[in-house]
Amino acid sequence: MDEPRRSRLGVLILAALGVVFGDIGTSPLYAIRECFAGVHAIAVTPANVLGVLSLIVWSLIITVTIKYLLFVMRADNGGEGGILALVALVRRMRLDSRSRRAAVAIGLFGAALLYGDGMITPAISVLSAVEGLTVATHAFEPFVVPITVAILIGLFLAQHRGTARIGNVFGPIMMVWFVVIAALGLRSILHEPRVLEALSPVYGVDFFREHGVRAFLTLGAVFLAVTGAEALYADMGHFGRAPIRIGWFVMVLPALVLNYFGQGAALLADGSAQANPFYALAPGSGLYPLVLLATAATIIASQAIISGAFSLTQQAVQLGYSPRLDIRHTSAEQKGQVYISEINALLLVATVALVFSFRSSTNLAAAYGMAVTATMVITTLLAYLVARGDWGWSRWRAGAVTIGFLSIDLAFFGANLVKIAHGGWFPLAVAAVVYTLMSTWSEGRRLVNERLAASVRPTEEFVEELRRHPPARVPGTAVFMTARADGIPPILVHHLRHNKVLHEHVVLLSVAIVEAPSADPGAAIDVHDVAPGIHRVVVRFGFMESPDVPAALVRARLQGLAIDLDDTTYYLAHLTLFANDRIGMSAWRDKLFILMSKNARRATNYFRIPPDHVVELGIQLEL
Repeated sequence: MDEPRRSRLGVLILAALGVVFGDIGTSPLYAIRECFAGVHAIAVTPANVLGVLSLIVWSLIITVTIKYLLFVMRADNGGEGGILALVALVRRMRLDSRSRRAAVAIGLFGAALLYGDGMITPAISVLSAVEGLTVATHAFEPFVVPITVAILIGLFLAQHRGTARIGNVFGPIMMVWFVVIAALGLRSILHEPRVLEALSPVYGVDFFREHGVRAFLTLGAVFLAVTGAEALYADMGHFGRAPIRIGWFVMVLPALVLNYFGQGAALLADGSAQANPFYALAPGSGLYPLVLLATAATIIASQAIISGAFSLTQQAVQLGYSPRLDIRHTSAEQKGQVYISEINALLLVATVALVFSFRSSTNLAAAYGMAVTATMVITTLLAYLVARGDWGWSRWRAGAVTIGFLSIDLAFFGANLVKIAHGGWFPLAVAAVVYTLMSTWSEGRRLVNERLAASVRPTEEFVEELRRHPPARVPGTAVFMTARADGIPPILVHHLRHNKVLHEHVVLLSVAIVEAPSADPGAAIDVHDVAPGIHRVVVRFGFMESPDVPAALVRARLQGLAIDLDDTTYYLAHLTLFANDRIGMSAWRDKLFILMSKNARRATNYFRIPPDHVVELGIQLEL
């Protein structure tokens, strides 16, 4: 590998440490503790400690390393990962309509589950870090919740600035974090080296053999060690497979294993450390610096989850599962740095409410895991379809691998089912609401587009009418935005009927979102003539790109479109739906769709069209 590529790889690995591994990297703050001091705590005995450590280390190896890094990360959509990227892959596959709809619906619910995760993760992460203050003295206990809420409010209020300015310090801080937790774990292991026996899976098997159902319930706490695995896949598009895999094998996995085993050694040496085994690793003078470092690490982990919610929403808008929102880019250089004020406000309110409601990371841990385990099950099912359809795997090969992973996923899911009564209902309720919104918008949009298509005039008929009754032509260019790439849109017919004139240059512009992260530059723009002075332009964007119509028209000029962008007027249809309109769904979903359409952001902002160059024409649609 040449020097520039090696240098670039090193930068990406460091950046991945600050974004990709924040969630899973801060799990040592609470995972071991919840096994021995949580809702379904087990006794601190040598056999139990070694059994839990064995389950954790083999969960990291099988679920994170083998399943996600070596199997699921092969299922990329133009380099992008994440559950919506899987949905986009499945939508392109040759499946019967019923199977495709079912797979897309399941994937959509998996995406909806991530919003619940995005609310709980910042709350439990920051709470668990700040709770380290109570290890030194109980005098800090009344201040844990206020300090946590203050940190979270500051974090969310800073989102509009984006992470571009401070992103370069995230990686170094997380690298320090992993080095410190590894060193603390190693120091403890040296005092109790017998803890290394837990590397054998036999101890995990013996733990189940001895405790039965109780061991199964403990899996709900063991799962906390792998909760960030989905983020490894979702952030693949920003960093690529190699930096994530190298960062995991070289830095993250060794640091996590050393720290978990160090906590186990601390428990073997002193059973009372179960109250907070992570901070039990800190030397007396190092407690407060460790609390500060842990707080910084959890803020970074929370930032990654919040940014992921913004990216997920952007993909949902592009793929047609959400109405248009104000999506603001916070970096001119780095792709994917976006901010959505509505999502930020919802996450802020929900996260702060969770902190006030649960008041401790132990209580939150009792609710944490339902959303992530369900998402992991869905990811495994969709990956099976991709393995069969895209990779050409045989049914037996894909089935065997899927059954192996699914058995572990379902075990984690089953262990977390008991959390529903302890707050696990919350992420499921959030997912149900988000799924209802996304599916209603997608179906309502399809039905309205079908009605609009019926009012489109055939191109040949319109051109013949222009030839027989040529209208007056005025200087300048008129761009008529239309969802269809064929026929004459009602907005142009409406304009001609009422204004009796056409501009010298008329552009029928359609924006298409392809089911890939970015459009192929060679096929991103099509330009062809419809009639003298009338041109049809089809512009394609990927679901990770933000449509920029003026910039696309600049590129269209390179393909022969002779227009003056300084003398261009954009005509947009303004479709108004009323509460008594029937879209074609159930009555309550029709009303929900109409409410969502009224709150959708203006196309002017979404397509980056200069507002002073826009004319909106009202269109009536018989529903």
